[in-house]
Amino acid sequence: PAAPMEDDHRIRVAGLGRPNAGKSSLINRILGFERLLVSEIPGTTRDSVDILVTFQGNEYLFIDTAGLKRKARVKEKIEKFSMIKTLRSLERCHLAVILLDGKEGIADQDARICGYAFERGRGIILGVNKWDLIKHDLEAKRQIEKGLDRQLKFAAFAPRINISALTGEGVNRLFGKIDLLYEQFDRRISTGVVNRALGEMIKKRPPPKSGRGRLKFFYATQTAVRPPTFVLFVNNPEMVHFSYQRFLTNQLRTEFDLGHTPIRLKFNKK
Repeated sequence: PAAPMEDDHRIRVAGLGRPNAGKSSLINRILGFERLLVSEIPGTTRDSVDILVTFQGNEYLFIDTAGLKRKARVKEKIEKFSMIKTLRSLERCHLAVILLDGKEGIADQDARICGYAFERGRGIILGVNKWDLIKHDLEAKRQIEKGLDRQLKFAAFAPRINISALTGEGVNRLFGKIDLLYEQFDRRISTGVVNRALGEMIKKRPPPKSGRGRLKFFYATQTAVRPPTFVLFVNNPEMVHFSYQRFLTNQLRTEFDLGHTPIRLKFNKK
């Protein structure tokens, strides 16, 4: 189970990505000075550091911004330790900015990191870094689109931003994305409103009949935020087909303007 998070109304952001994606450079750029050790060698940042950043009057806590140092003789070792660190950061953050290396394209490890964030119900922002190197390269941009579509389709709802930690391009826009996502991630909708919307959805597309009769919905309520979590009471949870669950999720996104946050649905027997 996730560790309880300190609730001090600061948005807690983890910068994640595979070694060398540019995490330290991004933090340096945000801070405006060389606060962290930045190096071309993956796995060089040493201690665990939380950094408080104030931007336009809002406070953001960038958590665990330095990595684990190990005398890794092999690349796998660095990747393994960076994964341990990723999981540790995910326990403490609200949102994960996942840096993708624009020059190298999308890798399996990017999909794994996104998958971990998704499983834990964290908000996700996809930051395509090193944009300064590829923005005029049509083929590189095509490869990025292809990779996002093929490997990160499950996180298609996540807002995306093209940035360059090196030149600073797009970095200020990152805070707007963080604010937008957190507002959805933390949104609460009253039970009456949720139920009216559910009634409309079922009218629009009734649940398909199955051999064992028809799925019936009784009522729904939002039980948690971060991410928005809805419990739907039905006659038989086993009759909820994956495709119908996806339909309901997409409808909730549209209806309540939750287009960028993960959403959780739970089906309970009444």
